[in-house]
Amino acid sequence: MIKMEDIIREGHPTLRQVAKEVPLPPSEEDRKILKELLEYVINSQNTEVAEKYGLRPGIGLAAPQINISKRMFAVHLEDGPGRQHSYALFNPKVVSHSVEKTFLTSGEGCLSVDRNIPGYVPRYSRVTLTGFDIDGKPVKLRLKGLAAIAVQHELDHLNGVMFYDYINPNDPFFEPENSVPIER
Repeated sequence: MIKMEDIIREGHPTLRQVAKEVPLPPSEEDRKILKELLEYVINSQNTEVAEKYGLRPGIGLAAPQINISKRMFAVHLEDGPGRQHSYALFNPKVVSHSVEKTFLTSGEGCLSVDRNIPGYVPRYSRVTLTGFDIDGKPVKLRLKGLAAIAVQHELDHLNGVMFYDYINPNDPFFEPENSVPIER
């Protein structure tokens, strides 16, 4: 079980590396890691479990955040009533995206960042991504809203990019042209 002490923090060199592709079909070890990433985000959203193990709540976790530089991540979130998104993917990549941008009005946070960094993080409103599930079967997802933001945040971890890299240093609350704010 992944705990907070397993999650590396900003400044650690792994967080700035481009992660390596996962050989397919996935090994038992890689499948175990991917399962544990998803288990963490699910557990972190369960108040009792999170309190018992001291887990900070999160909606996504990428392998580089536990110091494993491989292209895999998990997200688990509810984007509106009854719209549950739960994905654990190997080698995910965006194959298309909208022109329209979006951002969270509350800003973004990260399990690898222990400080609040105010500002808007522009993301694509809609993304289509491909990847492989825990069994190595191909997956294609079309996402919008919070789910699209979450997968873009986790994909960035696979490319050595942190969310605050996108915040405008001169005007942190700059609203990108052609963008739709999302309240959270």
